[in-house]
Amino acid sequence: MNISLLPLALIQSALLAMGQVMLKLGLLRMEPFGWNPTFWRSFLLNWPFALSGICFASASLLWMYIIKNYPLSTAYPMVSLSFVFGMIAAMIFFHEQVDLYKWIGVLLIIAGCYLISR
Repeated sequence: MNISLLPLALIQSALLAMGQVMLKLGLLRMEPFGWNPTFWRSFLLNWPFALSGICFASASLLWMYIIKNYPLSTAYPMVSLSFVFGMIAAMIFFHEQVDLYKWIGVLLIIAGCYLISR
């Protein structure tokens, strides 16, 4: 089965970015660290934190498939797509402002990944 690298890289990068979003959401819900029941309850019942682990594990498994089946010099630059997804997620989930320079950077990342995948 010969799957194109670009769709795999997009999925892997989206999983990485979603893992970061869930990690941030989980940490925002978590109580300050302490050896007390309140902290451990906030840790153990924290579904965004658990979901971040699932996203990171899935991204890692997909990454292992990618680097086994594609040249590292082509595959590794594709990880930068996670910056694109991360910036978009920051705007959507955390209402962060993105200036023109960041958008130019995103366009350069996308152009670079497109050229590398060719």
